[in-house]
Amino acid sequence: MNIQIFGKSKSFDTKKAERYFKERGIKFQAVDLVSKGLSKGEFNSVLAAVGDIEKLIDPKAKGETATLLKYLGSKEEKAEKLLENPELFNAPIVRNGKQATVGYCPEVWKNWE
Repeated sequence: MNIQIFGKSKSFDTKKAERYFKERGIKFQAVDLVSKGLSKGEFNSVLAAVGDIEKLIDPKAKGETATLLKYLGSKEEKAEKLLENPELFNAPIVRNGKQATVGYCPEVWKNWE
């Protein structure tokens, strides 16, 4: 198992995800979404796993770009804005190889063990 947790330092769900794996003794790599973001390859892998770009957008995000994101029509435009503004990602994004989840999803992670 190769777990990566892309999260935000102020996200309660990110902290819960990290605690979930720590409690089970599962090693993971924590990546700060806001400062590091996702590479285009990581983004495409996560998008393929979750299926819908809307799941990757933080519904609580504020600001001009967050508002603009809601009105962009194409998936490509939304992807470009997300990659430029990683603070707009919904957190945590948890990856295990080609599998990924967005948010706190212990029922899915249990199947990864």
